[in-house]
Amino acid sequence: MAHVQGAPRPVRLPDGRELFAMELGTAQPPPTVVFEAGAAATRSSWALVQPLVAEFAHAVVYDRAGLGRSTPDPLSRTMRRMADDLGALLTGLGPGPFVLVGHSAGGPIVRLAAADEPKRVAGLVLVDPSDEASEVLLGRLFRIIEKPVVRANLLLARTGLLARLYQPMLRALPPDSRADMVREGFTPDLVRTHLAQTRTYLDELATFRDTPPQLGDIPVTVISGTRTGSGMNTRTRADANASHAYRAALSPAGRHVLAERSGHYVPLTDPELVATEIRSLVDAARG
Repeated sequence: MAHVQGAPRPVRLPDGRELFAMELGTAQPPPTVVFEAGAAATRSSWALVQPLVAEFAHAVVYDRAGLGRSTPDPLSRTMRRMADDLGALLTGLGPGPFVLVGHSAGGPIVRLAAADEPKRVAGLVLVDPSDEASEVLLGRLFRIIEKPVVRANLLLARTGLLARLYQPMLRALPPDSRADMVREGFTPDLVRTHLAQTRTYLDELATFRDTPPQLGDIPVTVISGTRTGSGMNTRTRADANASHAYRAALSPAGRHVLAERSGHYVPLTDPELVATEIRSLVDAARG
């Protein structure tokens, strides 16, 4: 049987590394929709959204370097480096245009990549994204606890216990993507890549306050979860959603959408809503 996330589409980067991608809906007209996962997430986290999008657009998921099946990066995993890799992936996929979709920590990555070559980007959908307008995310407490939590995850990965913490997430996935995530999504190497990302990610995000990625007139839709959980209490959820509303308001065609039945993992709990918002930007790009 065919995989729910489509056929493999590895893309070779200029330095010889390979990013592992999978694609569906290849016969659909432009724009192509490309998905960027969260901080430690693989392509499998989009397994409920991508097939819905493939009904109306060419839909591509991929693993960042060092995650899933992509080649590890011998250099530091800065946000700038990750955005450059995404840009090279887009070049490998063709001329575009593209609609870029980023969840959580993937949100700033797609913003940065879009600002590098805005003419080839037809729209952005940011799904419960990390945002520099958040006071909590860039606050002292979050910085203190972030790295110890990731290091604890490394210990859990070594003992095989990390996947058990994410059983509700795994149960939501189709069987083949669930098997992929169990095999690839909770390894010590993946957590090491996540730890490498944390070394500079928040510092780079903080610089966006003074020099944000310039998106021009690219339409931006921001989807916010509304429920607490996954480490977010009422205060942090309100702070995150306020930052999302601010981000959407800066776009000439910005939209702020609330996922009423979701917490942070909107792609798993409200995939239809995410696909609907992507379709709005795809249809607008097609005129």
